[in-house]
Amino acid sequence: MNKVDRAMMELHAINYEAGVDGWMQAIHPLSKLLVTLVYLAILLSFDKYALLGVSLLGVCLAVLFWLGDVSLGLMGRRLWPLLLLTSLLGVANLFYDRLPLWEIGAFTVTGGMVSMLTLMLKGVFSLSVAYLLVVTTTIDDICHALRMIHIPTVLVTVLMLVYRYLMVLLKEVSRLSDAYSMRAPGHKGVDFHVWGSMVGQLLLRSIDRAEVVYGSMQLRGFQGDFKWREGQVARLSDYLYALAWIVLFLIIRCL
Repeated sequence: MNKVDRAMMELHAINYEAGVDGWMQAIHPLSKLLVTLVYLAILLSFDKYALLGVSLLGVCLAVLFWLGDVSLGLMGRRLWPLLLLTSLLGVANLFYDRLPLWEIGAFTVTGGMVSMLTLMLKGVFSLSVAYLLVVTTTIDDICHALRMIHIPTVLVTVLMLVYRYLMVLLKEVSRLSDAYSMRAPGHKGVDFHVWGSMVGQLLLRSIDRAEVVYGSMQLRGFQGDFKWREGQVARLSDYLYALAWIVLFLIIRCL
């Protein structure tokens, strides 16, 4: 099984997890979306030296993962390249910000150390809360919630189509990879010299498939927006869930 096939399996697994019956999955998608957006806004509003506030939001995020029964280890295995990249965002601060903040015996804590940790945590927490939303809410419910807060139709439609047909694109990549492997037995991976032609083939296939898909959508009455089915009705517990978390985030921000 190549990397593309494993990526498709992970996407199928995420779609399945988002649709199972669970406590977090049963919450109205608008409540979960608002909690996620407010969490991101408050997290990113912290100063680069506000390590305590960011850490407290990390505790809140851990509780959300526990409530949603979402595995942190599984998230790490799925997103480790992105988590590693976001963790390296603040490394440069360690060398450029030499402002001394505290002295612990003979050891001096500089502003670069604190800001590096703060930026790292911000990146990891931002990615984690987005992952939590995706694995507990289907893409249909997320897009419906986005329309409920009046996000432009074209943006929601593009998001829906990109997510829906990402699997189709991955299947085309898998076919190209399999065809190359059959013609170049014994080669590990794709040779650098054929990358250009393979990307060109993938682009041409994608254009052809997009025209077929769009024609099929027009035959089914598509006019630029999806007809969203009536989703679940928001309950009092859904409002209380969003209100409680948003108030808690604001309290942490004001500390």
